Amino acid sequence: IDEANGPRSNEREQHCHQPRPWLISFSLGRMKVLVFGNSGSGKSTYARALATREGLAHLDLDSVVWEPGKIAVQRPRESVAASLQSFIDSQAAWVIEGCYGELVRAASAHCTLLVFLNPGMDACLANNLRRPWEPHKYASLELQNTMLNQLQAWVAGYYQRKDAWSYWVHREIFDAFAGPKVEHREVGGYAAEPGR
Repeated sequence: IDEANGPRSNEREQHCHQPRPWLISFSLGRMKVLVFGNSGSGKSTYARALATREGLAHLDLDSVVWEPGKIAVQRPRESVAASLQSFIDSQAAWVIEGCYGELVRAASAHCTLLVFLNPGMDACLANNLRRPWEPHKYASLELQNTMLNQLQAWVAGYYQRKDAWSYWVHREIFDAFAGPKVEHREVGGYAAEPGR
């Protein structure tokens, strides 16, 4: 592993396991896609495009993890878990996206396709610089921009940290998942055609 950018280019093989049963579940309207990766990897863009194209309910895990209208204040763990379970139980077809290892692990028990977006640190940092205003997280673009340096430092530590939101936990979740899954390591491989 290149600590600055994740897997080296000679390690950047695609991991894609796509047996026919997931194709059948997609065609029957039971698509349940779980998208995860580092901040700035393109999860929200990918998930929104897939939700729009396929008519899926969309859950950004940020919306259940953080207290509404407050910056960096987490909701109680039990409330977060209950919100995630409620969404899963109430939707027949969905796309869920986020970086929270414990929630990704919980949702993976229900998904029909696991998607790991892992384009490397440089791509994530560049994407964060182009991030549009996220009104569900910040009252203004100016307020969001005041948090950018902190976000970039956190993103830069993705391959070194060992917390539940790190590359190491994401890698463990992906490798252990026995169902259909795909890992995208190049932004061009998923930016234009999510879910295809």
